[in-house]
Order: sequence, then structure tokens, then C-alpha cells
Amino acid sequence: MKKFLSGNEAVARGAYEAGVKLAVGYPGTPSTEILETVAEEYRSIYSQWSPNEKVAFEVGIGASLGGARALVTMKHVGLNVAADPFMTFAYTGVNGGFVVISADDPEMHSSQNEQDNRFFAKFAQIPFLEPSDSQEAKDFVLKAFEISEKFDTPVMLRMTTRVSHSKGIVEENEPVVLPEGSFKRDMQKYVMIPSNAKKRHVVVTERLDKLREYSEKTELNKEENNGSKIGIITGGIAYQYVKEVIPDADYFKIGFGFPLPIDKIRKFVDAHQINLVIEELEPYYEEILKAAGIKVEGKKYFSRLGELSPYRVSLGMKEAGIINEAYSAEIEPEQLFPRPPILCPGCPHRGAFMALKKLGVAVTGDIGCYTLAVLPPLEIMDSCICMGASIGNAIGMEKVKGHKKGVVAVIGDSTFLHSGITGLLDAVYNRSNVTVVILDNRITAMTGGQQHPSTGYTLMGEPTKSVNFIELAKALGVESVREVDPYDYKKLLEVFKEEIEREGPSVVITNRPCVLMPKRIMDKPHRVILEDCNGCSACFRIGCPAILPSKELTKRNRPKAEIDPTLCTGCSLCAQVCQPEAIVLVEEPVVR
Repeated sequence: MKKFLSGNEAVARGAYEAGVKLAVGYPGTPSTEILETVAEEYRSIYSQWSPNEKVAFEVGIGASLGGARALVTMKHVGLNVAADPFMTFAYTGVNGGFVVISADDPEMHSSQNEQDNRFFAKFAQIPFLEPSDSQEAKDFVLKAFEISEKFDTPVMLRMTTRVSHSKGIVEENEPVVLPEGSFKRDMQKYVMIPSNAKKRHVVVTERLDKLREYSEKTELNKEENNGSKIGIITGGIAYQYVKEVIPDADYFKIGFGFPLPIDKIRKFVDAHQINLVIEELEPYYEEILKAAGIKVEGKKYFSRLGELSPYRVSLGMKEAGIINEAYSAEIEPEQLFPRPPILCPGCPHRGAFMALKKLGVAVTGDIGCYTLAVLPPLEIMDSCICMGASIGNAIGMEKVKGHKKGVVAVIGDSTFLHSGITGLLDAVYNRSNVTVVILDNRITAMTGGQQHPSTGYTLMGEPTKSVNFIELAKALGVESVREVDPYDYKKLLEVFKEEIEREGPSVVITNRPCVLMPKRIMDKPHRVILEDCNGCSACFRIGCPAILPSKELTKRNRPKAEIDPTLCTGCSLCAQVCQPEAIVLVEEPVVR
């Protein structure tokens, strides 16, 4: 049976066909849809969101030790969080097959960096596979589990944004039938005290030699010969781009990326007059080949910044003298309708940032929708490093008296549970005078609305215990914990001011759900009484997409405001800042 699947959907299908028993991860674009698909379509697999990627990886390890095949998913920066168990599990090896998905994000479409996680596999001395389309995404999952169990190793499957989100035709098969696995006690293998770890390190190096032999033989690395003098060494999505630009070249397509089949590639290179390595981001393949004395070129012609495309590949090909004309230019920015990223109409985070901006404090930020507060017109976020960093950043800035008006750490509910709890504990332990604002919108909103330990539901839709942020903060030792409605602007200002001036750490929790889940706040939107509007622009400065300049001008030629009733959620923040009180609720409910 054939289906039209995205790369992420294909990975989920591959997990099902591979007989996976447990799938676990933390949501992060571009990996999120893998587990969502598993939970929705393949209920025979137990699936869950964990509080963060480190815990998810450790849960996967436990399933593997229990004799089952386990799939762990995360985006590229998530592997940074999981690096501790990742590096040691490479030493212990597996019982049941273990595959970790690293979904990299070239061009940083939704990430704070564009690191190349192929280096992580090399660092840990474990194999990685890299599919170039949806069919390979599914097939490579099965192959990865076979390799994991054959060589007693965790295996990385490296996805990238374009493979994860592009769709293609996938041939589906029935699941494999596996013998029942079980836990087997082996303390020397799985308990990594130094004496055991020294022995396992020897095993890792011996395993690497076996993997090198496998790499030379596996069909995951294959040649495509068209009788050309030009040899292209590539893999992943880059393969698709290069094939579009120069289909008649000879190709060495890499699917098994570590360790590389050096002997096989050397013979391929020797058979061609011109040899190019074309890969996204870092010169990973190129550096390994050059270190082996193989004469190739790559980043001399192709940038290590951002993702490739047929257009960018053609520019490099022209510079290398392979083709005479590059593709016509991609769409210029000025040709596109402007769509700046902005908080949604009625977003409960908007009021908090309006208040913080008015108070003039330093705001250390975190990963989430609220990071958009750095953009005009709010422009009130002073740092964003990684998940949970806001609280540690605030502590450090406060300790050196970096800002006279105070420091506020802003963090979302899911991010706080991911890695903010220890930061808050640090603030209590080291008696830091910081205010931590937990923006609780009751969901993991930025990645599309996933459950987490405070929502009351699991990934599989089962009701569960919900974390109480007030009780949690008090249990950590925070003496002042307050909850406030983020749509009450006056109250926000009052509470923030009091807590910023308070000695010691304090926590303020905003308590309105995301406007997209499940419905708008009120049945009535607001409207502007044009004759009362004085064009002061206060409502424009809150950055709500529902508020637009009217064609009607004031006597001083300032645009008056108008509100799109189809976008307005009725949150009332604009009405609260309107001095002439020209913004009021409409008289009749909006028909939806």
C-alpha cells in the first residue's frame, strides 16, 4: 500500500513496522509530528512526552534495557540537553534496539542555532543514518534498528527540516515479527563505574572497526554511475537539490554517515576528474575525506551558512565551472507580502510584556512564543539562550547589579517544567533578588499545542496528575508566590512592581490559556469609536495584529485606529490603554 507522507509521518510508520514498543521525546520543531503521529495512528506503541529531552532519552534507555525497541525523538538542540546519557549509552550498548532522532534545522526556521548534529554521532562514536526523502525516512528507521541490535549500539537518524516536513510517496509494509525481549542483568555492561567504563571503551573502539567494515559494504551508501567525469559526494536533502541541478553527474550518495566508507569513496574519486562534496551546514564529510588524503572540494563553492536549495547549489556549480548558467534568482524579499512574526491577537503574554516595558526592568527571556516580545513594538526581552536559561541569566545579572531597576526572568509553563525548576531552586538557595514570571498558557503552544505535566493529559490523551505551579514554587522555598490575570493590566503593573521591589526571590504566575486552544476569550470583539479616537497610537504600541490604522485621520493627520472583528478576541488590553476610552465592546456577538 502506498501513501503520501511527510518525512516525520514516515518515521512514525517506520517505528510501527520495526516493532517499536516505546516512543518518547520532547516536542520541538521540526521533530514534533513524529510522536503526534505515533500517538494518533499507531496505538500499539506506548508513546509519551517527557518533561525534557534528557529524561526522554533515559526513558528510552530503560525500555531498551527491558528488551524492547525504543525510539527517542527531539530537535537538534534537544540533543544538547540529552548529551549526558547519550554519551554514556554509547559505551554501554543496548539490549533492545535504540534509535534517537535528531531533527536538525538548517536556516534556523524555528531555532536559536543551526548546529550540525552529524558531529554528535562522531563525537559519541555511534553510527548515524541520513534519509533524503520520505521513503528513505521510513526504510532507514527499520535499518537503524537492525544496525543497533547487530552492533550493540544506539543509532542516530538525522532528519532535517525539509525532509521532516516535505511529503512523498511511501510504500507501507506489515510490521516485522520480533521475538519477545526481556531484561537481562549485566552489571559490567550497564553500570558505568570507572572500572566497567574502561572495559566498555575498549568495546566501543572495537565496534567502530566493525562499523567501518559494514559501511564499506552496506547499500545505504551507493553509487550512481552515468558515465560522467564529474563525481558528486552528497547525502540527505542536498542529494535532491543537486540531482535537480545536474542530473547526469555521477553520484556517491551517503546514507550511512559515520563511519564513512573511505575506501569506497576513494575509488569513486579516483575514477572522476572533478569531485565535489555537497552538504548542508558544516564540511563534515569534506573534512573527513580530506583528512584521509582524498582530493575533493566543497565549501570552497557552497556556503556553510543556512540550508541549500537548487538555486544555491546552482550558484556553487557555476562558480566551480560545472555549469554555465545558474538558476534564476529565488524570490526577493520585497516580492513577498510582509508577514513579520508576532504574538497572536489576544495572546495572554502581551499584557505581561506591556507592564514590564513600562516598569523599565531588564528582562531575561526563554524559549517559547513569548520570545517574540523582542520584536517591535514591544521590544522588551534582553536575552534568550536556551531552554530554562532565563532564571540563571537573571540570577547572574542581579548578583553583579547589572540593572538598577531590577531583573525579571520570563519563562513559559512547559519550559519551566523542562529546565526552569533547578534555576528557581538556585535563586532560592543563593538568595537572589529576582522575580520569575511563569507565563502559564496551559499548553506547549509554540510547537502546536502539545501536552505537558501541567496540562492534565498525556500524549496519548489520558487524564493524569497536573503540576500545581504555586505549590511547586513554595516547595522549592519561594516565600512570595502570586497569581495574576494577564488581561488585567493595572493589576499586572501593581503586582510586578511589588515583587520586583521585594527582597529575595519571588514568583508571579500569569493564568490565562493560549487563545488558540481551545477558543477565543469572549464572544464579543472590540471596536473603535472613530469620532472619539485622537490618534495617540497607544493601542498600536501593544503589537496586536487585530488593530490596524484607519483611513480616517485626525486633524493633525495621524491615523486613527480600527479593529478587525474577525481577529479580535476581546482580551480588552487595547481598551485598558486607550486614554480617550474610544475602544469599546461591540453590541452584538460575532457570528462564527
